[in-house]
Amino acid sequence: MRRDTRAPQVRVNERIRSREVRVIDEEGQQLGIMTPQQAIDLARQRGYDLVEVAPQAVPPVCRIIDFGKYLYEQKKRAHEAKKKQAVIEVKEIKFRPMTDDHDYNFKMKHAREILEDGNKVKATIRFRGREITHKELGFQLLERLETDLADKGVPESRPRHEGMQIIVIFGPKR
Repeated sequence: MRRDTRAPQVRVNERIRSREVRVIDEEGQQLGIMTPQQAIDLARQRGYDLVEVAPQAVPPVCRIIDFGKYLYEQKKRAHEAKKKQAVIEVKEIKFRPMTDDHDYNFKMKHAREILEDGNKVKATIRFRGREITHKELGFQLLERLETDLADKGVPESRPRHEGMQIIVIFGPKR
């Protein structure tokens, strides 16, 4: 089995290498500063492990707790934090330079709904064949879209021309 090298390694018992540590018991009471060996002996007498919880502190803070329970609580905390994280998606809406008014309005309303949900909208204007000679139609369409979506979203950058298409990304208004 391979260890995950990205996760910070927690030092337990004999792996604690500092000269002295601040010890907190299983109820949360401070026991003071002592050598790691004294703290390990105290933890073993109580049937627990000595776990370094704040290695950056001076001296490092260690708790007398069950190591398995500590790992379980850490995983649970990480899972809860991940659950509350907002994931922003980028959803694409495609136009053509000669898009009719009804189709434009339908797609614009859909883009508005996406922005209201807090996601980003990637508006793409696709050109076929000789339509590319009329790039100004695509830029006009994007300017119209920008004014129509002004109350819900703002363009993150100016429209950019990539090959046979023009792209602009709208982000939700804060």
